[in-house]
Amino acid sequence: MNSVLVTGANSLLGVNLVLTLLKKGYNVKGVVRRRESFPISICDLNFELLCGDISNSEFVRSSLKDCGSIIHIAAVTSPSLLRYRDYKEFNVNVTQMLIELACEEGVHSFIYVSSANAFGYGDLSNPGSELSFVDGPFNKSFYALSKIEAQNVVLSYSEKIRAIVLNPSFMIGPYDSKPSSGTIVLMGYGKKVILAPPGGKNFVNVKDVAQGVEQALNKGENGNCYLLTGENLSYRDFFSLLNSIYGYNSFVITIPKFLLLFIGLIGDFLRFFKIAVPWSYVNMKILTVRNFYHSAKAIDELGYSYNRVVNGIKEAVEWFKNSGKI
Repeated sequence: MNSVLVTGANSLLGVNLVLTLLKKGYNVKGVVRRRESFPISICDLNFELLCGDISNSEFVRSSLKDCGSIIHIAAVTSPSLLRYRDYKEFNVNVTQMLIELACEEGVHSFIYVSSANAFGYGDLSNPGSELSFVDGPFNKSFYALSKIEAQNVVLSYSEKIRAIVLNPSFMIGPYDSKPSSGTIVLMGYGKKVILAPPGGKNFVNVKDVAQGVEQALNKGENGNCYLLTGENLSYRDFFSLLNSIYGYNSFVITIPKFLLLFIGLIGDFLRFFKIAVPWSYVNMKILTVRNFYHSAKAIDELGYSYNRVVNGIKEAVEWFKNSGKI
């Protein structure tokens, strides 16, 4: 059986995807920059952990040997970078190099993991879909713009390779070793008073996304994008749900929109002087909108399904406890 190469195998989605693929019987090669960054030990003859830099074409070419598919998760996500080219260099240029090499090496499928924010969001009554065009504030987010450009690059190769784009929303679950999106769990867990932004997100259990990626590997249509999403919740509702699970009575205070935007202006002032802070005006404005989505296309075409995000929250908390972060 040909192997599946997974970049960013040490990420929240990467670890959960590797475990899902192995459980389904795939041969898996996981790529990380450093061996110690992979947060768990896997004793499985069908798993190989490769250590190297995926911006190195020779490393990638050797890694693709005997691979039928590549699932590209690795990305630059830091909100503190000051210029678009800081995101484009990896998220776009490295992605293009990977898919070119995949074509040259005869790889059958290239699955690119983008972001739900590559599409326009909606509200509870009319959530965003794959047909929604990106609008403010995400059309000014360097990260979102780099994911949009990268997924367009991938789709442009659909006549040379089976190219599929997956767009997960905000993932919660175990093995978030950085932590990345799980930071929101650490912000609220067990706190008596919680400051919540006025906006909201679509929250999804990372294990549901991992299942969706595996389904796309088998059923996804060439040249298509699929949103992989879960529950649409305000930040207030998310924090209330988080602590209700564990019996904590938390007082959630909604931060006024004008205050977040003012902080964003201060951030832009500092960033003008090359001080890398994450709270730019665009990033703060993102926290004030309710960017909600649905997964009707993935449900219909892939057989995708999702559970309540409460399961992801419980598993994230358990992971953080076991790893000493809580």
